[in-house]
Amino acid sequence: MRPLKRKASGSFEPLERDLYKVSAIDLPRARRLAFRVVLGQAGVTVIAALIAWAVSGARAGWSALVGGAIATAGSLVMAVLVMGGTLAGNAQRALSAFYVGEALKLTVVAVLFVIVLKVMTVAPLAMFAAFAATFLVYWLALLSALPAAGGAPRGA
Repeated sequence: MRPLKRKASGSFEPLERDLYKVSAIDLPRARRLAFRVVLGQAGVTVIAALIAWAVSGARAGWSALVGGAIATAGSLVMAVLVMGGTLAGNAQRALSAFYVGEALKLTVVAVLFVIVLKVMTVAPLAMFAAFAATFLVYWLALLSALPAAGGAPRGA
């Protein structure tokens, strides 16, 4: 944690030596991470589907496969849109791509859930459990990519 000092107004501010530190994104590493997340989500989807199939039968297995696939498809759309182009050197375009990517990801997930719930007879618990498991992969990958206190990425 950064040492803070109290301003006269009562708020905290970082010490002067920390004012000009910036966090740069290693774009090739970020691309690899984004697509590894998608692959990890696909793997967890298959594992969840196999477990659901073994525990509760074919309908639960297919439901888990569909639930995980919905989350994986949303992450893939985001990764391709945001990490597929050239964002280096243009912070405004990168930020816009992230906003558009996240909006499109949420739209894809919502549309796919509507289609699946209207077209298929699913086992809701298996479907939503696999969907949640894929998001666990997403958040664990993001947490592992955050810089540690010393500034180096965790696990590096």
